[in-house]
Amino acid sequence: MKITTINGNKPIRKHSSFRPKAVADGILIAVLLIGSLIMIIPFIWMVITSFDWGARLKIPFPPRFWPEEFSIKTYQMAFTNIPMLKYMINSLMVSLGVIIVSLMSAVFSGYAISKLKFKGSNIVLLLALSTMMIPFEMTMIPQYLMFAKFKLLDTYWSFFLPALNYAFGTFLAKSFIDQLPESLREAAIIDGANEFIVFLKIYLPLCIPVLATMVILQFLAVWNDLLWPLLALKTPDKYTIQLGIAMFSYNKDLPLPSVIMAATTASLIPVIVLYLFLQRYIVESIALSGIKQ
Repeated sequence: MKITTINGNKPIRKHSSFRPKAVADGILIAVLLIGSLIMIIPFIWMVITSFDWGARLKIPFPPRFWPEEFSIKTYQMAFTNIPMLKYMINSLMVSLGVIIVSLMSAVFSGYAISKLKFKGSNIVLLLALSTMMIPFEMTMIPQYLMFAKFKLLDTYWSFFLPALNYAFGTFLAKSFIDQLPESLREAAIIDGANEFIVFLKIYLPLCIPVLATMVILQFLAVWNDLLWPLLALKTPDKYTIQLGIAMFSYNKDLPLPSVIMAATTASLIPVIVLYLFLQRYIVESIALSGIKQ
């Protein structure tokens, strides 16, 4: 504590300043660090176990975070016993098809609701968003019966057709396009461009950040999906990567925990690579659209 005087007045006591914002920031950082550790420790354990030849018959407990016997034989066995490349190609085909269909649907509908402002556009958006309130488990059986009736089960059309309704993508695209100036459209229409040319040559290139965000979200959803492929696919040659690994892990005659960990780790590589390439667009999209995830 320091005592000073000003122009002969009574002493003014200056107390050491207390910074509540700094304390709050410190608490927030500590909470985020703890949350990050809780999320990343299982992933680190999975990767370490995938190289642990000593865990090929039984998962060690308590978990160890260094391989007892470091080896890449687990990965060799994973790719030998599981047709990983075939399953990855299948998942890639399904993911690409779903991404193309859902992005086209989302960006077209988002542009129409945002810029065309047709009568009832808000109702259309509300109806689309209302479908997000219904859990997939409630629509799963009716959807299965419908595809069975149209003989579309065990085909990839059972993945592509539901992607036409990508309500969150429509909302995300609409929110992003709302931020783009209306004057661009007006100037193009005055110059004689039709609505499709305005969308294709002016607005679509500006939507790259939000498209990258939707690519990541859809790729994650489709690549990691297990429940719907389990219902829709019957032929092993058409299995996706998660379904193929699940079928292998259910083989009780061959319990190979570290091999399953190796297969699971390998299946995450495409997701990580794609995210690393597109992460800057995702940050830009969230910053511009104001959408928090």
